[in-house]
Amino acid sequence: TDEIMQQEIRPLVAVDIIEQLHRQFAILSGGRGKDGAPIITFPECAGFSDIPDEDFLNVVTYLTSIPSLEAASIGFIIIIDRRRDKWSAVKASLTRIAGAFPGNLQLVFVLRPSRFIQRTIADIGIKLYRDDFKMKVPIIMLNSVSDLHGYIDKSQLTRELGGTLEYGHSQWIHHRTAIENFAMTVKTTAQMLQTFGTDLAETELPNDVQCTEELLSAHTDHHSKLKDELKLAVKQGATLLTCIREPVTRSANCKLSPDELENVATVERLLAQLDETEKAFDQFWTKHHLKLEQCLQLRHFEHDFREVKLVLDNLMEAQASFADIGDSVTRVENFLKEQKQLEEKGQEPLEKAQSLALHGEQLIQNNHYAVDSIRPKCVELRRICDDFTNETKKKYNILGKSLELHKQLDKASQWCEAGIYLLASQAVDKCQSQEGAETALVEIEKFLMTAKEHQLSNPKEFYNQFDMILTPEIKASAQRILQKLEDVQEMFDKRQVSLKKLAAKQTRPVQPVAPHPESSPKRGSPKTTRPAGVGTCHAAAFKHVPVFCPYEETFCVCVLSAAVCKHYNSPSFFSFSHIINELIETERVYVEELQSIIEGYASEMDNPNLVHLIPSALQNKKDVLFGNLPEIYEFHNRHVLTEIENCIENPELLARCFLKRKEDLQIYEKYCQNKPRSEALWRQCGDSSFFQECQRKLDHKLSLDAYLLKPVQRITKYQLILKEMLKCSKNSEGTAELEEALATVLDIIKSVNDSMHQIAITGYEGDVSELGKLLMQGSFNVWTDHKKGHNKVKDLARFKPMQRHLFLYTKMLLFCKKREENTDGHEKTASYSFKNSLKMSTVGITENVKGDNKKFEIWYNGREEVYIIQASSVELKNTWISEIRKVLTGQLEACR
Repeated sequence: TDEIMQQEIRPLVAVDIIEQLHRQFAILSGGRGKDGAPIITFPECAGFSDIPDEDFLNVVTYLTSIPSLEAASIGFIIIIDRRRDKWSAVKASLTRIAGAFPGNLQLVFVLRPSRFIQRTIADIGIKLYRDDFKMKVPIIMLNSVSDLHGYIDKSQLTRELGGTLEYGHSQWIHHRTAIENFAMTVKTTAQMLQTFGTDLAETELPNDVQCTEELLSAHTDHHSKLKDELKLAVKQGATLLTCIREPVTRSANCKLSPDELENVATVERLLAQLDETEKAFDQFWTKHHLKLEQCLQLRHFEHDFREVKLVLDNLMEAQASFADIGDSVTRVENFLKEQKQLEEKGQEPLEKAQSLALHGEQLIQNNHYAVDSIRPKCVELRRICDDFTNETKKKYNILGKSLELHKQLDKASQWCEAGIYLLASQAVDKCQSQEGAETALVEIEKFLMTAKEHQLSNPKEFYNQFDMILTPEIKASAQRILQKLEDVQEMFDKRQVSLKKLAAKQTRPVQPVAPHPESSPKRGSPKTTRPAGVGTCHAAAFKHVPVFCPYEETFCVCVLSAAVCKHYNSPSFFSFSHIINELIETERVYVEELQSIIEGYASEMDNPNLVHLIPSALQNKKDVLFGNLPEIYEFHNRHVLTEIENCIENPELLARCFLKRKEDLQIYEKYCQNKPRSEALWRQCGDSSFFQECQRKLDHKLSLDAYLLKPVQRITKYQLILKEMLKCSKNSEGTAELEEALATVLDIIKSVNDSMHQIAITGYEGDVSELGKLLMQGSFNVWTDHKKGHNKVKDLARFKPMQRHLFLYTKMLLFCKKREENTDGHEKTASYSFKNSLKMSTVGITENVKGDNKKFEIWYNGREEVYIIQASSVELKNTWISEIRKVLTGQLEACR
């Protein structure tokens, strides 16, 4: 046990009693008795009797605590030097020592007063008062130091006592102070290291890079400061050790006293403890620093993982958006180009992901503590990379097949066009002779020899080859081409039969006409009239160049861009074409009108030359007046008009245009929701000179408010057009798609209508947008039947229905009261005052109410609240019940 370190059992240190020690009334010279007992000397001290008891006790207690426990257990030898003093001083010293000496005594030597009278008195006094001193050890009275030498060797006595022991009191105090300071430094340093180690052990690792870097830096700085403290402490101990050993270093013959040797051992022991503490701390710090560095590596890895994962997810999302395989060679080639660009764009993120995964594996191999967190991320990165690569290969494969397919279809179509053009180019007057007929036959046979290169000769094999990419649209297109091939082949067969008859001199009378083979089959002449003798083909109304029609076996006026005229042998073709033409013309006008409104009114509101004409109420209200009209214009100008124009030759594609743009058409709902605000602003500012000036510049006959109604009218127009097309296509191939398109437009109109009602709800404290999708809305008669109500009130409630407007959401059913108000002489505006609400998650429904097939019940809290609802018709009631049942069923499935 290190006594110096155990401050609890040594309450005093040199610095605490430094003044008392300097008075030198008691010293621990370092000498020892023959058995190793420590010697404490009380030198001659003139004011010994004046020393306070507390100071005396502190010094003696301190001196007895310095020797080792082993030496102190032998017992102390006390030498009291009173040679120049009186017996009274001897007596006082013995009395004080006997009463206050804290250690184990072995012997007490007293150098009696040298004067004769005092020595005599001392001899008598010691005999008389020996028992009064209460000492259990011998008290030996000595006449001189030579007598003392008989008991203690001179080498263990100081020069004052005739010995040879070197002792400097100031140096002794300095050494004791230094040793105790060093011991305190060692203890403080150990405590600092222990506290820091505890703090490190209890520190929670941060979750982000910055905090981890800051923590690592703070701990490293603290560690460096503690290491500096350790170095200073070691340096202090080494310096102190050198000072204690200095006499031996200066003279080889000199030897250190036992106390000095103990001081050396104490300092060496403290240095050893310091070294052990430093080693233990370094081991702990090495582990902690490694964990912090690994934590920082982990946070960097996680940060990089999140960034790379986000980019990879965006890549996968972009790749998933390439779902279209194209409907033409050009579009497929564009898709391939886009896929190539996406692949090049993804090259760098993929390389980063692979590099990051490799880095993660290296961390695992280096025994990182967070293996369970790193490994799944490495697996995830490699999975995404593999998925992207595999999906890219799959896309290339599909698009390659699609390109091959469309090239084959294009070649087949071109072959058909070329065949039709060949048939149209054979002049009928030249075919009347045998030579002309044979020449025409040779031309046909030569052309038919190219059929194998371009035809889809085996439809079954074709379908099997491209089965993976045969969407319904592509399959329909392929079927049309195959049918076209079949029809053209039939045309050639019939022409060959006719020509063979002519070549065999079995010609039939055909009135010759003047065909125009030099005219391109894809460029009709609108001024061409039907020549005499031309057969009656159903496509004649289009007045293109005359062509030989195998179905009439004469020449007629056909649409040359089509495969054969019999494809148009149906009245629906002309109805479809008429509707498409009308739709395109009105769409162009609609787009032009929207453009004129935006450029002639909206843009002019930013014209500094007209700003003085704009009313203050209209300032900064352009978005309120026009809503999202610019968005509607861009949508129709860039997409709708172009796609409708592409339907001229294929009217059946019109339905797909509406289905494709189903989500985009929702912009009308936003426009209609803003319409009340727009109309209110127009009523306030519509007669301003600004609008009059804009109308004059545009030369519009109608004012702006008439044009702002165009979007509302347009969405209704689509509904009428689709209905007309359905009338013309009963039981045809595209009827199902037309019905679906009409349902889409009707759904949008209903959604717009519902939203217009929804924005008129007043008094509801919550956010209507949080109630889910608005499914139905309408007015009903409502009775209430509540168990907790008064009977009379119940009876009255049963017979007097309330007029309520119901709004059915996926999460809530709102009961409102409809109110209509006149606004500045304009038409009535409806609003809906909120009255009550029911959560759909807690309601039940009774579909049939006895006595009235138009009633149904909605009840709440186990029929504590019952609402009897009467619809205007059975059909309306069934529609509402169906929607409510869907909501409740959906909730039940969600719970399951």
